[in-house]
Amino acid sequence: MAKEIDLDELRKCNGKEGRPAYIAHMGKIYDVTQSKLWKSGRHMNRHNAGNDLTHDIKAAPHTLEVLERYPEVGTLKEEPVERKLPPALEWILTRVPMLRRHPHPMTVHFPISFTLAVPAFVLLYLATGIRSFEVTALHCLGAAIFFTPITMATGFYTWWLNYFAKWIHAVVMKQILSFLLLPLEILLFVWRIQNPEILSNLDLGGVIYLLLVICLFALTTAIGWFGAKLTFPTE
Repeated sequence: MAKEIDLDELRKCNGKEGRPAYIAHMGKIYDVTQSKLWKSGRHMNRHNAGNDLTHDIKAAPHTLEVLERYPEVGTLKEEPVERKLPPALEWILTRVPMLRRHPHPMTVHFPISFTLAVPAFVLLYLATGIRSFEVTALHCLGAAIFFTPITMATGFYTWWLNYFAKWIHAVVMKQILSFLLLPLEILLFVWRIQNPEILSNLDLGGVIYLLLVICLFALTTAIGWFGAKLTFPTE
């Protein structure tokens, strides 16, 4: 009879400090300790042993047959469900699984791209004097304002659905920085609309505007950093 292993015991088998490296998939637990691809309990510098990797393996480039190379050491003990999703949402997620994991990773690229484009085109304008660069920065700023709330909404959705809205440092930092980013985007957009020549002469107002534009880069980079820590942990 297969041994039942709960999540706490599974997490201890993370391949570190001489411990075995176990991974779970579809309720089965495999011992990947001897695999060179799981050295020190880490695979492809992304996946960590000691975890249920059912969803991660579904997205892997290889087939599930690779798991058959490793000994099966037990089954994952079912944990009591902490909360139930609304029946309608559960029905939708069952039929469209991508809605469970992908809305936020898919939408997050838009505000990042548009927000980072703003300082880039502003600097091009200041370096070349070509007015169309500055106008393009305004257009990118408008697009960033449109997509940022959408991405924040999908972020909260993913946090609630997949992380049970629990306190996670990287997630909380992304939320705080996002609530700073959106008002800054709106402020700069309104300021630029009201004063189209704000960057023509770099007086005190123009310098402040330019510094705030650079803050867009800093905030977006920080948000991206904390998001990357969730996907590619540095620990």
